[in-house]
Amino acid sequence: MSLKDKIKQLEEKHRLAELGGGQDRIDKQHKLGRKTARERIKDLLDPGTFVETDKFVVHRTTDFGMGDKKILGDGVVTGYGKIDGRLVYVYSQDFTVFGGSLSRTNANKIIKIMDLALKMGAPVIGLNDSGGARIQEGVASLAGYADIFYRNVRSSGVIPQISAILGPCAGGAVYSPAITDFILMVKGTSYMFVTGPDVIKSVTHEVVTMEDLGGAMTHNKKSGVAHFTAEDDEQAMMMIRELMSFIPSNNMEDPPVKPCMDDLDREEPKLDEVVPVDPNKPYDMHEIIGSVIDNGHFLEVQPHYAQNIIVGFARIGGRSVGIVANQPAVLAGVLDIDASAKAARFVRFCDAFNIPLVVFEDVPGFLPGTAQEYGGIIKHGAKLLYAFAEATVPKITVITRKAYGGAYDVMNSKHIGADVNYAYPTAEIAVMGPEGAVNIIYRNVDDETRAQKIKEYRENFASPYRAAELGYIDEIIYPRETRKKLVQALEMTSTKSESNPPKKHGNIPL
Repeated sequence: MSLKDKIKQLEEKHRLAELGGGQDRIDKQHKLGRKTARERIKDLLDPGTFVETDKFVVHRTTDFGMGDKKILGDGVVTGYGKIDGRLVYVYSQDFTVFGGSLSRTNANKIIKIMDLALKMGAPVIGLNDSGGARIQEGVASLAGYADIFYRNVRSSGVIPQISAILGPCAGGAVYSPAITDFILMVKGTSYMFVTGPDVIKSVTHEVVTMEDLGGAMTHNKKSGVAHFTAEDDEQAMMMIRELMSFIPSNNMEDPPVKPCMDDLDREEPKLDEVVPVDPNKPYDMHEIIGSVIDNGHFLEVQPHYAQNIIVGFARIGGRSVGIVANQPAVLAGVLDIDASAKAARFVRFCDAFNIPLVVFEDVPGFLPGTAQEYGGIIKHGAKLLYAFAEATVPKITVITRKAYGGAYDVMNSKHIGADVNYAYPTAEIAVMGPEGAVNIIYRNVDDETRAQKIKEYRENFASPYRAAELGYIDEIIYPRETRKKLVQALEMTSTKSESNPPKKHGNIPL
């Protein structure tokens, strides 16, 4: 065979590998509103940076007539490339080849890039579009999944791991994304469930559609399994690129700093009016967040789930920060089971990856009721307390209004390690609201005396001044100066060095 023939042979192999399951199946994928594995990688990475690995790998199964069905690449495209000039590793499952099902050799391709990512300290992005384990391979396929899970756990907190669900994702296939840091789903085309509608019907006789059981909005709104929703595959890739801009490549690096074109001393006079005088009146915490961050650009995480708390990424003075804020416009900003778990998970991610935490607090307490108590609010609320206390990144809190009871402690108070604690003049820091407190302290007084005592309690205790006298609040600030104060605090804490006592790991109340 001449050199020319050998080159021709290589070209043909490239062509076959890139064709995947064939043009018919590619057309079918497009008809379903989904892009192919390679098209997604092209959208995700900087142009011309993708380097593919294991392009010619084929499976080794001979059972069930599989020996005659070998397709180069075997259902997953793996490799590395760049996002905004930074190295990332990618695997993209190819639904056109055996429904993207996981084979032993296919798992080995994913394992190879996961191992490289951990060595090089670079993120792993998984583009999932798979029918699950390849049944023809039996336990070998399951072993492949477990090998991936093991690496997901080893990599957790060391390198960022992001999962995009871009098609069906069932059975064991859902657990790798579940261990990763962020899950992104696409409306109308992506699904996640441990068991599908047919199995559920046969076992529990419940009738449910794929969409209701495991669609994008189900997991973004009801279960809290997913973090982001995209309209289509292309938007999903853009969202991953945006998310990457806020986070570092690994746990030893700081997040990317961008030049800040927004005035660091900018004042927002409207903030002096945002918090209503009436303590029972709601307002939208997004107004405060949007006013103080760079250019009002906020990437909210889990915006549809547990909306009584807001979490997400922003920049202040060009530096990436994680924002955690009570939302008085939903359930009065109360902490419940879902909000506690949502915020705790976010706080721990930020702490693992050196992202400072900025907290906006307006919390009347924990949500009362049997449903919450039976659901374990004590345990779940403790997750948030644990997460804030464990975090050693710079921690800054701004109390805008209510900070009552145990919830005051939990929301990044001075006592659990916050570095800088500010309060607005509208802040109310107390064990409980004035009415409740007076009802307990003065049980048997007439209405006039009660009204007088409520007024006294509100002036003496439901204000920021008692906490400021004790040094629990560092400064009572003019709301319009919030941005300037946060810039100063972040600059001051930028060299913070603190570590927890040596241990294998703590025992978070799960």
